[in-house]
Amino acid sequence: MLRHLVVVLGDQLNLDSSAFDGFDPAQDAVWMAEVAEESTHIWSSKQRIAIFLAAMRHFAQALQAADLPLHYTRIDQPDNRGSLAAELQHAIEKLAPRAIILCAPGDFRVWKAIQAVAKQAQIPLDVRDDRHFYATVREFAAHAKERKTIRLEYFYRSLRKQHGVLMEGEQPTGGQWNFDEDNREAFGKAGPGDVPPRSTFAPDASTQEVIALVNTRFASHPGTLDSFAWPVTRAQALQSLDAFIQQRLPLFGRYQDALWPGEAWLYHSHISAALNLKLLDPREVVAAAVAAFETGHAPLACVEGFVRQILGWREYVRGIYWTQMPAYAERNALNAHEPLPAWYWTGQTDMACLRDAIEQTLAHGYSHHIQRLMVTGLFALLLGVEPQQVHAWYLSVYVDAVEWVELPNTLGMAMYADGGLMASKPYIATGKYIERMGSKQHCASCRYDPAQREGERACPYTTLYWDFLARHEKLLAANPRMSLQVKNLARLSDAQKRAVADRAAAIRSGAVGSLTPV
Repeated sequence: MLRHLVVVLGDQLNLDSSAFDGFDPAQDAVWMAEVAEESTHIWSSKQRIAIFLAAMRHFAQALQAADLPLHYTRIDQPDNRGSLAAELQHAIEKLAPRAIILCAPGDFRVWKAIQAVAKQAQIPLDVRDDRHFYATVREFAAHAKERKTIRLEYFYRSLRKQHGVLMEGEQPTGGQWNFDEDNREAFGKAGPGDVPPRSTFAPDASTQEVIALVNTRFASHPGTLDSFAWPVTRAQALQSLDAFIQQRLPLFGRYQDALWPGEAWLYHSHISAALNLKLLDPREVVAAAVAAFETGHAPLACVEGFVRQILGWREYVRGIYWTQMPAYAERNALNAHEPLPAWYWTGQTDMACLRDAIEQTLAHGYSHHIQRLMVTGLFALLLGVEPQQVHAWYLSVYVDAVEWVELPNTLGMAMYADGGLMASKPYIATGKYIERMGSKQHCASCRYDPAQREGERACPYTTLYWDFLARHEKLLAANPRMSLQVKNLARLSDAQKRAVADRAAAIRSGAVGSLTPV
């Protein structure tokens, strides 16, 4: 006679979840399931599969240690039915709970699937707010309803005021809300210096078992697990947070937009996966960063830039996702329909910056945000790749990819597929931007010249930038923030425009940029 079956999804690994409110071990039970569908509905990389499975198994151990009754299905059990819906339906038939309790999922597809199972079984489904976030979706919707455009800045300011973060009364600490101008430095000729290493955690027996399983069952999936060392428990996640605050936060802001060849980690936090699995709470992350400023350990510009990513951007993209789905996933404002180049799955490109970013991604399931937005994302935008294919790639390859955060970042920021709902203009640039932000070494070792837009040595970014302006000239001319760039296009002669178009066509065909025969 089971009262409540509490469903815990793979990205809800926090014991203080609202799903556990009122839990009574005498009459309630927890349900978790590993299923192949979550790794195959998009072709997930080995690193992404492994971090979810390893973290789930360790959380199951934490539940058992807390004496919470648990029904747990492993992916390699012979009777595993392969999908969350099928496994949950079987659990309902077997356990006959009077109700299902669920903390609001982060994936629209999963939410609809669980809803359908509960409806078919004619069992009450109690979906509870996710306290992991500062704001509810309802609060975001109310904020958005009052405005013609839904921009990050004003939502961020309202949350700063509401929660008293970096505030002095009604005014922001330091007299300004935004310190972007202090946070856009590139590395000098000497490079990033002696960067503190990322926090790594040697896989224990449970994680080693997962690695072996993934390497066997998902052998054809992209990436490698040779370097797998991500935090998969709350204790490890807290260690990662502390290492970032102590070792890298003081220089995080200054170099958050900088690039350097062969440097995957730099001064970034590397805690996004732990946050999105809910091994960390954003409030403790923000509190740790603010404390670093208050004790003089880290400058205000660095701390504000980091806080804005957590308290601002993370909350904002979640609000966009849940107020715009499901139609948001199909948006394609630029009518882009090119296929994603095959070398996004291998790194086999002769463009040095792209090869570096993709090889890091496949090796670690990670690249930092500028590599995502202004290297892999920028190239796909300029090339005209169908946004849904880019979305599938990002959701596949990154360990921190949960759809509520990945989809708006990809479709809205990287691909401008939402037509400006999130970003006031497409984030486009030539190869000179990438060179300026610290990739002079990339460009020096590359066969292409970022200063050239035509000819055999023309950087594909630079060629495609001018081609993008030409293809979308009418749309961009109507955007005040793009008018100057469109005017620059008018300075090109007809012959120069034809040369750009011909070179762009060669790039799209794969005759330029690929290391493999077309």
